[in-house]
Amino acid sequence: MLENIPTSAAPALNRTSVALIRASLLKFAGLLVSVFLLAACLLFYVAHDLDTVEEHEGIFYINKAIKSVEKHVTTTVKDYASWGEAYKHLHQMVDVDWAFAQANIGSGVYKNFGYQGVFVVDGADRTVYSVIRGELKSVDIAQWLGRPIDALLNEARAAAGKEAAVSTIVNFGGIPAVVAASALTPGNDLTVEAVDGPVSVLVFVEPLDSARLQAIGTDYGIKALRIVTHDKVSSTTVQLGEDGSAGHLLWELEKPGKKLLGFMLPLIGVAASVVWLMTWVLLRRTTFAAKTLEDNYASLQTSQIALIKSEQRFRDVAEASSDWIWEIDAQGQLSYLSERFEEITGLSRNAWIGADLDNLLRFDSGKLSQWLKMPKRHPNTSVQCSYIDSQGQARIARLHAREMVDEGFRGTACDITDEVEARRRIDYLSQHDALTGLPNRTRLQAFLDGKLRAVSTREAPLVMLCLDLDRFKPVNDLLGHAAGDHVLNTVSKRLGDCVRTGDLVARIGGDEFVLIITDMSSQDEIDALCQRLIHSIEEPIALGAQEVFVSASIGIAMAPNDACEAAQLMRYADIALYEAKAGGRHTWRFYAGDMNAKIIERRRLESDLRYAIKHGELRLHFQPRVRIVDGRLVGAEALVRWQHPVHGLVSPDTFIPIAEESGLIVSLSDWVLTAACESANHWPNNMFVSINLSSTEFRRGNLVARVQKALCETGFDPTRLELELTENIMLVDATGALEIMRALKGLGVRLAMDDFGTGYSSLSYLRSFPFDGLKIDRSFVNRLGENEKDKSVIQAIVGLGRALSLTVTAEGIETAEQLELLKAVLCDEGQGYFLSRPLDSEAFDLWVRDKKIEQTGPPIPSH
Repeated sequence: MLENIPTSAAPALNRTSVALIRASLLKFAGLLVSVFLLAACLLFYVAHDLDTVEEHEGIFYINKAIKSVEKHVTTTVKDYASWGEAYKHLHQMVDVDWAFAQANIGSGVYKNFGYQGVFVVDGADRTVYSVIRGELKSVDIAQWLGRPIDALLNEARAAAGKEAAVSTIVNFGGIPAVVAASALTPGNDLTVEAVDGPVSVLVFVEPLDSARLQAIGTDYGIKALRIVTHDKVSSTTVQLGEDGSAGHLLWELEKPGKKLLGFMLPLIGVAASVVWLMTWVLLRRTTFAAKTLEDNYASLQTSQIALIKSEQRFRDVAEASSDWIWEIDAQGQLSYLSERFEEITGLSRNAWIGADLDNLLRFDSGKLSQWLKMPKRHPNTSVQCSYIDSQGQARIARLHAREMVDEGFRGTACDITDEVEARRRIDYLSQHDALTGLPNRTRLQAFLDGKLRAVSTREAPLVMLCLDLDRFKPVNDLLGHAAGDHVLNTVSKRLGDCVRTGDLVARIGGDEFVLIITDMSSQDEIDALCQRLIHSIEEPIALGAQEVFVSASIGIAMAPNDACEAAQLMRYADIALYEAKAGGRHTWRFYAGDMNAKIIERRRLESDLRYAIKHGELRLHFQPRVRIVDGRLVGAEALVRWQHPVHGLVSPDTFIPIAEESGLIVSLSDWVLTAACESANHWPNNMFVSINLSSTEFRRGNLVARVQKALCETGFDPTRLELELTENIMLVDATGALEIMRALKGLGVRLAMDDFGTGYSSLSYLRSFPFDGLKIDRSFVNRLGENEKDKSVIQAIVGLGRALSLTVTAEGIETAEQLELLKAVLCDEGQGYFLSRPLDSEAFDLWVRDKKIEQTGPPIPSH
């Protein structure tokens, strides 16, 4: 428009423009002053707010720190109070020797936790046990604290049923102290029975002196945390106890707002000075420029118009903000490309100038030129396009565009190929297992939901196979997790090779896989698939110079035959898998309705077994062991039986696995140890009792201490106790097993390897571990007499035992011929139905009296 102004009117127009510019500059300067004043006010407000927030955070972290101390003390006192031994030695009776001399609840509480006061208050609120700063004292807790704590004791007794602890903070000699109390209970110790009457209460006291507060402050980033006197209490102090009765805490408060003011106010002042200086300079330059423009106005018209267009162009580009800049004319042909175009794409700018934009960038929903001309398209929207770089690789770009005044479009393009690939990778990892690359539980759920919505029929059901590897845990334990990962990857590939393209193989954790199979209706097809899967998995897996063998168990559920919901289908497949494992592993089972009933019955038996151990429903039977050479009775093996009030006599094969899985095996074994030793106390002194130990119990419980406790409680001679162990005990942790066995030998008991000959490494164990005897598995004895080969095997085992100075016992003697053959190979001892069936305790005592231990012939068979 400026080119249309007459040249003669230019000076007057210029002077008017100068006056308008000067007025605008003054107004702009006034506006900046207002902005600086407003900024200063906001700065003061922010500084005050920062100081307030800092104060509130300090109070919050102090309260949190004190609560943490209270929680630690209450947790510690609850753990001690719910200890069955503490209940027996500090409530049922006050055993100072156990508590203080044996350091169970004595000076160690002060040394380890810093609790200056440890008290036991009986049901009559009398202090019956007290330890002050690690020393045994006779002092009343209320007298020591300087205040009664009846309310706290009552609250602790009220929480006895929940095995919970309570606490409070009191003023203790001018400093706050945390007082925590918990009622003494038997806890989970089934061997300790509760007594009636008010319970005793265990109390721990931890004073919060200056050193303790300093340590707490260091842990929570609170400077100079300390106790203040009453005359220095203010709004910034923290109250302890009810209404500050236990004292007040003060700390060194940071002042970030003050620091902010000291830094920002000078900057605002300098900025205001600079603005005023710039305004003054601009006013002078404007006056000078006006005089210059009067002389050269005509020659500058063209340059000024070009400058306006340039500023407009780069203003649009700045708003679009991208990597490389492009511009097209009204026909959609490229008229401008920035230098960054060549750096990003590797393509030549000159080669593409004049070409159609649609040939460079491709848009999935049509032509890019059509998207640019869409009506009511928001100027700030972007679109994702693709292009081919100089290397022939497909790349992805995000395009921004604005319409120009003189038609055409300009904008920016940003290469986002790496970003898109990263997003795709994240999406993939969120639905796939990182180790095997198989779909994970999330992908399985989505796939299963989609298939179930397709409404499967009974003629074309959806089949779910839940597959779990057998013998995989020893691979991890013995060869390491790297070997286990290799096995899992190999199995994953083999599973994928066994299914079709439309099926799904997923890993849902550990060594568990799920397969979703479609278009497989007959049971014969499913059986064939399971057989193929197990056969493929059982193929050897190479690990360096050695081979590893694993197998699998499979549980099968089908929709809609068994269930129509994903969670229920998975649950039924898991139940079928459990049945497959119980059926001997490396097999498969289809879900059936009675399987769920079996699991419910198994859980009921577990509950009944827990009751049976505690209420005397267990019985011991004893099977005699005789010396084969002369028939003398040398001892007996203790066998546990369960007299169920409804099901009658329950076999150990039924309830022992339940006890091992539920963790009841320790309590069950303790009962057997005690009962067997008590019964054997009535036998002749030269007879021993033999007890089987479970491999699960061997790893879980404190076996040495438990055996020692049973021997002490019954007064039984440890040399008359024999513990039978199987190879499974030594397979997982041979070093740990050897340490436990040496400790048992230190007690004086005998150790025997049970079921010898059924494992692959028995000989090495016999040479390395401190066994006193071995028991030949009944499977070898049952075949005696069939051929000379079986006799040679027995003779070799007996020779091995003699070479290692071990007593050899044969199990399962059922015929006179077997007994004679064992005598011929000089086997030491034997047991079995030919000699005697297992007898209950009374019948066995009678049997011992009838068959005197000095007899010279074999005992009369008792059938």
